[in-house]
Amino acid sequence: MGDGGTAGGVARVTVWVEIDGVQRRVELGEADAEGVASCTVEGEAVRVDARVLEPGVMSLVLEDGRQFRCVLDGDAVVVDGWRSEFAVVDPRSLRSRRGAGAGADGPRALKAPMPGRVVRVLVEAGDAVEEHQGVVVIEAMKMQNELKTPKAGRVGKVAVAVG
Repeated sequence: MGDGGTAGGVARVTVWVEIDGVQRRVELGEADAEGVASCTVEGEAVRVDARVLEPGVMSLVLEDGRQFRCVLDGDAVVVDGWRSEFAVVDPRSLRSRRGAGAGADGPRALKAPMPGRVVRVLVEAGDAVEEHQGVVVIEAMKMQNELKTPKAGRVGKVAVAVG
């Protein structure tokens, strides 16, 4: 699907954003001294001033003056109330996941997409679970998110507790 790389010595990462069922390729570059980053969306160059307001929340100001507030929500981003699924393609990340049981067989670790506080644990070690079954509820940025199993199986251990 794509990869990270360098263009003219500037690190770039490729992100696939699905909008209305259509995937779009977005290549993000590092910001310059003024905080403005160059990126391309489906090959069209765009300059954007991107600022992290708090973990998981960004402010984007496009070169034409349009402004957007973006909030990460699991595997989606919410932009001014509009939710879009996304996937980040980073070969270093993919390589590390392969060694951690990313295949269909064997145990799979379940990790929160962002830091948060555990508010409910829905399973215990030894419980049988179905694919996409909720196992833990975390609260991050005043929102509760249910973490779900990547596949059916049996819970090996639960390494978290409420709080």
